[in-house]
Amino acid sequence: MDVLAEGRGERLGWHDPDEQRAWVRENKPRDLHDKRMTMAEAVDRFVSDGALLAMGGFGHVRVSMAAVCEMIRQGRRGLALVGKTATHDADLLISAGVVDRVEVAYTFGHELRGLSPASRRALAAGRCRVVGESSNAAHQWRFLAAMMGLPFMPMRSMLATDTLAESAGVVVTDPFGGKPICLVPALYPDVTFIHVSRCDPSGNAQIDGTLIEDFELARAARRVVVTAEEIVSEEEIRRRPWRTAIPFFLVDAVVEAPNGCHPCHLPLHYAFDEEQIGEWLAVSQTDEGVAGYLARYVHGVPDHAAYLELVGGRAQMERLADAERRQAPNPAPWLEKKR
Repeated sequence: MDVLAEGRGERLGWHDPDEQRAWVRENKPRDLHDKRMTMAEAVDRFVSDGALLAMGGFGHVRVSMAAVCEMIRQGRRGLALVGKTATHDADLLISAGVVDRVEVAYTFGHELRGLSPASRRALAAGRCRVVGESSNAAHQWRFLAAMMGLPFMPMRSMLATDTLAESAGVVVTDPFGGKPICLVPALYPDVTFIHVSRCDPSGNAQIDGTLIEDFELARAARRVVVTAEEIVSEEEIRRRPWRTAIPFFLVDAVVEAPNGCHPCHLPLHYAFDEEQIGEWLAVSQTDEGVAGYLARYVHGVPDHAAYLELVGGRAQMERLADAERRQAPNPAPWLEKKR
């Protein structure tokens, strides 16, 4: 195929599919065993300095903030982030110095709440670099290519855009139709944290609501840490097997993390804590405000459970759950419907 154009973005997370297959055979045992550990143990074991990180969820929805804070607490450095739609998680990781490179679809903003002063300031100061750009679709299709064991995925949606020029994509001549087609390389993150509604001890995980990109991401990432609202028995998972989005053999660690998305949103469980997000956006206007926030809410507590007590404890979590129930008062028929 003739190469017509090539983007300038770094080719993060690409591996030869056969090499990746060999790595999985060597490093991912397929027996059913108990994978439960603490968040501190999971971060210590699976997140190394310089790793390529992709967070599950989307924007402020179903993102594992418990994992984000633990990575900051343990002082990880030099991580690259797949910013497929990274908002509060990216803002904290960048401003704390954990992430210094980002491949962007959407980052440096808090959606309807405004831009991210802390991470944008880090970008302007050179403490973080954008090393590539892609669309949301391109990220999902890159995960899809990795999931399928393919070196790339063809797509058309970035053709004739400035995004293509900053991406890792390559434009070639379609050998069948003779027209230009963009090829985006497979993307294998080193580690991902995916927050789920429930999971059994061996890693069979169920997600209430949309899966977003996590079906593909769980099958693309080399290391998968599932953080769960609750850990249930294998028998409970087997009662509704059609709802298991992530099977055990993909999962490296299971961490029980009730309210693990706070202050973000877990669909059908609890709403955003707008007061807490608003506090971050207010104080993060300055580096001093960022340092004070991290000192109080991250470094000042030993774990996520202590953080939750600090921001209001059970009473606040119940208020957020009530707010979500008012938005979705009777989800049971939808949840029970077989796919």
